[in-house]
Amino acid sequence: MNKIVLLDKPRENPGELDWAALKELGETTFYAHTEPEEAAARIADAEIVLLNKTILTAQALRQCRNLKLISIIATGYNTVDLDCCRERGITVCNVPSYGSEAISQHAIALLLELTNHAAHHDAEVRKGRSGGPGDWCFWDYSILELEGKTAGIIGLGRIGKITARILRAFGMKILAYDMEQDAAWANADCRYTDLDTLYAASDVIFLHCPLFAGNQHMICRASIEKMKDRVLLVNNSRGGLVDDQALADALNSGKIAGAGLDAIEIEPIAMDSPLLSAKNCIITPHISWAALECRKRLQETAIENVRSYLSGNVVNCV
Repeated sequence: MNKIVLLDKPRENPGELDWAALKELGETTFYAHTEPEEAAARIADAEIVLLNKTILTAQALRQCRNLKLISIIATGYNTVDLDCCRERGITVCNVPSYGSEAISQHAIALLLELTNHAAHHDAEVRKGRSGGPGDWCFWDYSILELEGKTAGIIGLGRIGKITARILRAFGMKILAYDMEQDAAWANADCRYTDLDTLYAASDVIFLHCPLFAGNQHMICRASIEKMKDRVLLVNNSRGGLVDDQALADALNSGKIAGAGLDAIEIEPIAMDSPLLSAKNCIITPHISWAALECRKRLQETAIENVRSYLSGNVVNCV
């Protein structure tokens, strides 16, 4: 029987996901979490390994006598030493796409919290606060309407396009910057432009691009200076796109009116991060991908990668 080891499962609430389909494929051992130094001993005899965030180093991989397949329960595969896998003939598979809609949904959730501050006002109501005698209505922030405003989307790939469609339903104009332009999207509802124009004309800026050496800290003091006063920023792509201190300074000065962040350059966020004390900065713990439906697709695809391998038809190789 095939020996299968799952080194770490995506975080889940009790009873949300059923791993019976994986158990049907072989003798299966589950671990909730695995430190890098624990991996080699746990997978020493395994033929198939599944992982979400566990780091597999070359040192660990070289101790695995029988390992033939690594099925990553994620899209990214930077936690696995691919060069060593190729050297040893180990197939590596991932989940190419599973949550674009949910990631866009979270970006919009961050935007709406910045424009409407629902959580803040809910908390104030629960304290018994009101607007005064005979008047329950109060607000502590300017509540903003999106109709007619301009959204700048940096990265108009699959996720960026879904975000654009949602924003158009709010009546927003769309500017986009992407290294590869899709002619089908270059129309009156969405106009491609250069970064400087996008910075200068956008009321809200969304980061939906990958992180490369060339765009690290693209949101910095110099780019912020080019932006409209009181612009809003939403980043649920990669934390390294943003210079944390520059963003915090811009929030505190009012140059940027608010930021919604689901990705921070160093995670978990340090308790002395300037973003934690910055004005009107909403931070969520990298959960854009975490919708139950997304996690089910992750699980199902990762298991299907194993099933396909066992049938001799490998899919989703990286």
